[in-house]
Amino acid sequence: MWKPTQTGPMNTTPTPEPSRPAPPPAPAFEPPRPAAAPTGEQATIGKGLYIKGEITGTESLFIDGKVDGSVTLPGNRVTVGRNGQVAASITAREIVVLGKVKGNITATDRVDIRAEGALTGDVAAARISIEDGAFFKGGIDIRKPDAKAPGAPEPTKAVHEAAKTVQA
Repeated sequence: MWKPTQTGPMNTTPTPEPSRPAPPPAPAFEPPRPAAAPTGEQATIGKGLYIKGEITGTESLFIDGKVDGSVTLPGNRVTVGRNGQVAASITAREIVVLGKVKGNITATDRVDIRAEGALTGDVAAARISIEDGAFFKGGIDIRKPDAKAPGAPEPTKAVHEAAKTVQA
């Protein structure tokens, strides 16, 4: 830049900035994927399906139809969709209820009853979440993650006596 104390011609054209490379184009948008089972697969029972019997397997399951019987998917997630109507006992690692469930459910990790969900039955899980607006009728048994499955040894006599005192 020219200063008044300098002699000589004044340079009025600024020096151009060196060109910068253009930023790379943004990657295409990918919608977030729901959390999947350890195997990375999820089966679906659609709105138009009705299943009566026992469902077992090694992948997660999304139920949007009707199921009567039992669902046993240890180590995986069972999601009952908004249109789902389940009259079954459910055993899984994680259970999410958005529709209607009548039956006892057992989760080794967590049970999540969403605002539009309805559950009538007992729950046994390490963690449970019931959103405002959800319907729940039944008992809750919070188990430590390392707790044994049903059929574990009964509590001692002192524990039974303490429970009777609390109930009285």
